[in-house]
Formats: sequence, C-alpha cells, structure tokens
Amino acid sequence: MAVRQFEGKKHAAAYLQYRVAPHEFIDRLVSYMERKMSKPFNLAVDVGCGSGQGTILLAPYFNKVFGTDISPAQLEMALTNSNPPNVSYRQCPAEELPFPSGEVDLVSAMTAAHWFDRPRFLQEADRILRPGGCLALMSYTMDMELEYGDVSDTLNHICQEFYAALFPFRNPYLGSRSTPIYLDMFTSCSYPDKEWVECLRVKRALPLSGYMGMVETFSSYQVLQREDPAEAERLSNHISSKLMSAMKVSSPDTEVTVVVKYFYWLASKPEAP
Repeated sequence: MAVRQFEGKKHAAAYLQYRVAPHEFIDRLVSYMERKMSKPFNLAVDVGCGSGQGTILLAPYFNKVFGTDISPAQLEMALTNSNPPNVSYRQCPAEELPFPSGEVDLVSAMTAAHWFDRPRFLQEADRILRPGGCLALMSYTMDMELEYGDVSDTLNHICQEFYAALFPFRNPYLGSRSTPIYLDMFTSCSYPDKEWVECLRVKRALPLSGYMGMVETFSSYQVLQREDPAEAERLSNHISSKLMSAMKVSSPDTEVTVVVKYFYWLASKPEAP
C-alpha cells in the first residue's frame, strides 16, 4: 500500500521553501556510480521528487533527468524552480513508472520511499534499471539538532520537546522511526553489490524561522494543523519563543546551524550474465 501525502498547494510551497537540498548525498551517490559504471550517465529518474530540490542536483551528471511525483501540487512547485534544460517532470505513482525496461542509469528516491508501496516500487525500479544501473534511497531522521554559541544543548532539549509533541500525530504507516523501513528495503533488495550508510551529518546555516518552517513541513505537524490549527500555531509559537529566549535574541531571523542526519543506501544492479 502506498500513502499519499504533501498534496496541498500551501504545503507544497512550504516544502519548496524550507526543505534542505541534499548536496552531500548527491556527491556520495555520484562517487558511488563512478566506481560502478562508465560515463556518460544517460538517464536518471528521481521518484517522489516533490518540489524538485534533489532532482535538479542530478542535472550536471546525466544527459536527462526526470522527476516523478503523484502530487500535481508538488510538481507545480517543481516547475517554479530554475530547472536546467535537461530536467523535466512526470506525474505518476512510484509503483508505475512510465519508462521502458532496462534503460535507466539511476533510480533515486530522496525522503520519499517510506510512503511508497515498497515491494512494488522495488520491483518497478528493478524493471526500469539497466544492468549496472544504480538504485539510491535516502531520508533523514526527525531529530534535527541546532547549534548556537554555548546554548546548543539547551536548544536541543527544546527541539526534543517539539518532536515529542508532534509524535502522536505521526502516521502509523511509518512506525516510530523511518530508519527500519529503509533497512528492511535494503535487506530485501536482491542486488549483492549494495551499501548502507547509517548517518551522514549535514550542517546548514539557516534563520531560526527556516528551522521552524522545515519542521512544520513534516507530515506529523501537517496532521496536527489539519486537526487543530490553533494548537498547531500555539505549539509553533511556544517553541519558537523558547528557542529565542534561550538564545537571548528577539528575532526569528537570527541565524543558527541546523544539523540534519541523513541515512541512505545504494545498490548496483548486476550486469547481465
């Protein structure tokens, strides 16, 4: 079973504005591919592409890049990006990709595969990948951290309060954490040449309001906002005020360092005998 999320226009716009583009993951992915297959890389398909932050990062390395998503609102936002000429988008489910069998060099899914019908997606990815092609799945944990002067520990206690308040609104389909979902997919992938990376810590300098905006794009916050908009606003304002008080600042535009913890796995489809 697949789960549809992130389909409202307002949420899609926030997703584009606040989600972090995964440059470091792309670097690791391309390095892996260069070890496994010869250039030039022809075709990449980024599945569950959302508003395209990761999709466009693939453009320098492939002749053609397609981003796919089931959400028209997300694809509408993707088209507002400054998309390179070799990037285009298609609306489709992750389990029914409109590409010929055995012609794709890379199938990627960045912070999306946990929503898919996972066995069907893996089967479909295998169908469209060419022998020697790469499958790359990435996400990050919810427990992002903040760094600011000598109050980082205090800030992270407040962040944990935020995450704990949102946890009851987490979709049961995801379980308590997303990592086991990806590890299960990794284990079930039959390709013998594969690697799992538990944690890639990435730091970004963002205004405090950017951190708050990123958490507010999480599905758990979106559920709270739909069920009780006043409580969602109260919680966000409360956490923001506590963070600013700890930082001894009055502006949410004050810059902090946000630490995002990625995990991912990469696999290479065996060459034909």
